[in-house]
Amino acid sequence: MKALTRTDFHFDGQKSVYHGKVRDVYNINDDLIVMVATDRISAFDIVLPKGIPFKGQVLNQIAARFLDLTKDICPNWKLATPDPMVTVGLNCKGFPVEMIIRSILTGSAWRAYKDGCRDLCGVKLPDGMRENQRFPEPIVTPTTKAATGHDLNISKEEIIKQGLIPADDYAIIEDWTQKLFKRGQEIAAKRGLILVDTKYEFGKRDGQCYLIDEIHTPDSSRYFYTEGYEEKFEKGEPQKQLSKEFVRQWLIEQNFMNEPGQKMPELTDEFAEKVSERYIELYEHITGEKFDKATEEGDIATRIEKNVKSYLASRK
Repeated sequence: MKALTRTDFHFDGQKSVYHGKVRDVYNINDDLIVMVATDRISAFDIVLPKGIPFKGQVLNQIAARFLDLTKDICPNWKLATPDPMVTVGLNCKGFPVEMIIRSILTGSAWRAYKDGCRDLCGVKLPDGMRENQRFPEPIVTPTTKAATGHDLNISKEEIIKQGLIPADDYAIIEDWTQKLFKRGQEIAAKRGLILVDTKYEFGKRDGQCYLIDEIHTPDSSRYFYTEGYEEKFEKGEPQKQLSKEFVRQWLIEQNFMNEPGQKMPELTDEFAEKVSERYIELYEHITGEKFDKATEEGDIATRIEKNVKSYLASRK
């Protein structure tokens, strides 16, 4: 199966391109951005050496869907999806913070808790909690958005004190974070899923705050199956989940967490196909629709370039 792991486009008005961990972002005249969701996959702040077929399409189409389903809550950057792997939208100046919100103690938060952490980004946690236990109310646990290396936990007070986000803007995006998460949980519940935790990014344009980037995808979110959650929790068993966490767990089992001296395990074609199937499973579960694979005889990059150029030309 084909996978797109690199792009090198040259669009009219293109001023720069940023190659992120999984997305390639093209700046068009400082006004628009063309965001290409590639098939790259990252874990532990490193891009893995093999692409995952259809992953970019899954991420782009889920994000576009949720951006449309939440635009009554807050304005967002999306204008169009001219290709299954591409969203074109407004160029906003992003805040250097990711707004993470959690409803269940799991993942990195559980690993920190297990090591004795009882203050997570300024949120006090009680003793005696267990893995995969629900919080009484969702908690917001921001991180810095690092250009390289690990993102770092940070409190609301430190964000404002350091001038990373003005206090009035922070109040707006924290409110949006809670409302977006509630909407995401409601939609997930209808599909037999629990939206466990997720992250949102926000930016500003012409004095207005906007929701930017992706939302509620398996790269930015963690989903558990509702069926069996309580029983598995009571027994202390691992939850059945749809997220990228299973990739992290596989790497941990291979003794890799991107720490000094550790060697990246071999990623086989079979493993890439299995991960692809999990991404498609989430798409179909969360949308309730069959995933339509964008397949063609030609090159994926050629298709994307043609579709994006056609859309940009139509705006002139």
